[in-house]
Amino acid sequence: MSFGHKPDADGDPLPSREPSTRVYAVHGADPEVLAYGMAKYSRSALSMRESLAEINDQKAEKFLNTFYFQYGHRSIADLAHVAFAIERLSILAATVAVDEPRWDGQERSTRYQDFQRSGYYVPEFGDDADACVLYRSTIDLLFAEYRHFSDEMFRYLLERTPKPGEMKQDAYERTLRARAFDISRYLLPLAANTSLGQIVSARTLENQVSRLLSHTHAEVRQLGELLKQAAQKPAYNVSQAKTNELLELIERESPATAERAREFLLRPVRVAPTLMKYAEPNAYEMETRCDMTAAAAELLATIAIQPAPTVDLLDSDPLEVELAATLLYQYSHHSYRQIRDVVEALPEARRREIVDMGLRHRGRYDEVSRAFCTGQQFRFDILMDIGGFRDMHRHRRCVQIVQDYTTAHGYDEPVEIESAGLASRYQAVMERARSTAAQLAARETNEAAEQSQYVIPLAYRKRTLFKMDLAEAIYISELRTGAAGHFSYRNVAYAMYEAVARRYPALAKYFRVTDVREPVDLLKR
Repeated sequence: MSFGHKPDADGDPLPSREPSTRVYAVHGADPEVLAYGMAKYSRSALSMRESLAEINDQKAEKFLNTFYFQYGHRSIADLAHVAFAIERLSILAATVAVDEPRWDGQERSTRYQDFQRSGYYVPEFGDDADACVLYRSTIDLLFAEYRHFSDEMFRYLLERTPKPGEMKQDAYERTLRARAFDISRYLLPLAANTSLGQIVSARTLENQVSRLLSHTHAEVRQLGELLKQAAQKPAYNVSQAKTNELLELIERESPATAERAREFLLRPVRVAPTLMKYAEPNAYEMETRCDMTAAAAELLATIAIQPAPTVDLLDSDPLEVELAATLLYQYSHHSYRQIRDVVEALPEARRREIVDMGLRHRGRYDEVSRAFCTGQQFRFDILMDIGGFRDMHRHRRCVQIVQDYTTAHGYDEPVEIESAGLASRYQAVMERARSTAAQLAARETNEAAEQSQYVIPLAYRKRTLFKMDLAEAIYISELRTGAAGHFSYRNVAYAMYEAVARRYPALAKYFRVTDVREPVDLLKR
């Protein structure tokens, strides 16, 4: 660390006790103004305090219009971080919203919250009243069964889990209720409402909004528009009530001073009005999706989906093969191995055409699609229940290529349901949901696929390609095998560890995993 110097009596510099490096936290500046102030470090010798003192909203907007939009300096938007509450959206829409590598936030937990009264999303059915009735009756049944299984599994766990003498009754029941929700969540449909909070940079927000506006589902596109509006409209002021109290006190002493204080303290704050004004649907994403969907259908339509393990640690592929297979993977329901075998058998020119298709529509400022994040040593093709996927989806340090929701892979059934004598009832509900999804998907409308996905319960399986380095493989395996975790992702994380240990035995000793085969104390969290 460098230290300042001051002269001694003879004029020679002596080290001072105070470091010349200065560090201070900053708050109170609007996000765009703060981003402008930080960006000025590269173009001005002013300190942060001096920069912020001279900046106003108009200067920030002019600066951002010039350097962000005209010159393409998108890193400036990384400096503005904004917080949003997103409430009453479907679980389906929530999984799309959080599918950002640089996303930070929290979603409502199915373990610690009862979703009985959450309500659910109903897509547009137009004049098709019969389809709407079928949809609502199936969702209502799933929620009724969720309530029933929540209560039944709680009673089942109470009977089989004695309360320790030192444990308070409310803590005991609360812990077992959470464990019961771990089981009953399998019955929640993707239509169930949830809520989430996020704190993201303006750059991530712009990417998120653009991606949402480009989605196939109407609810997701509407969410993108609402996020864009929220960034441009006055934000919710957490300190509003206390500010009003303060202004009332000032008003009693000096009405003139109160008026001036009111103009400053109650001014509307818009978190990212300039950075968000050009967020639009992404033509690159939409046109690529259209091309790749057609290509996947052409190459895979006649190939049956083969059974696959829960976790498949993939072999290394030539980069061009991996690229083409990954591009097709997102738009199918086949395993990566099946797709890779098809791609490998293609003429070289056809493989290159698929890769070219992934970049053909890329605009001047578009980042290349996520499928081009290739070359990782550890690639896991994971087939797991949707509820467990939502937990694994939180790992942002790895690349995730996510397939769409389907009933084609069947569903998971927790062992406790069989033990409690509820298996036949559970299976009947799952088959009802599968039948409704098939009936809705068979309708000859543009919205048929969208409507059918919302009735799929979290028990049904979906496939995701997880690409990562060794550090992330160790992290996920260690974290997600913990005894307090949900049994679904515990099994997946342990299978990841086992797959690495089989292929690289010398690395196994570096994984501090918990053996999922050991009995679990349900009262430990």
